[in-house]
Amino acid sequence: MNSIKTVLTLTAMSWGVVLSMPALAQANMDHSKMGMSQEASMMTDGEVRKIDQAAGKLTLKHGEIKNLDMPGMTMVFAVKDKALLNNLKPGDKVKFMVVNEAGKMIVTDIQPAK
Repeated sequence: MNSIKTVLTLTAMSWGVVLSMPALAQANMDHSKMGMSQEASMMTDGEVRKIDQAAGKLTLKHGEIKNLDMPGMTMVFAVKDKALLNNLKPGDKVKFMVVNEAGKMIVTDIQPAK
């Protein structure tokens, strides 16, 4: 009877180790390199419609924003840094990154589309 309990206990412990391995591998991954490619894939195409430098706001006509599950539309965004608005003008084609911070859509990066 003791040998059956021992076998069952060892089997359960072995499964616990095996099932925790993916989590351990994820925790030990180098996310610094991954973040750059992940960020690039989260860039969205858009067109500048209006710029309000004083308010730090930007109106963009954009395609689907996949990381926020948002369909394409034209809307006003706040910018994380007003310097992002420098050198932009209405009609510019851009790629941009946006995040949702407490329900407020904020552009964190914007670059000319190539």
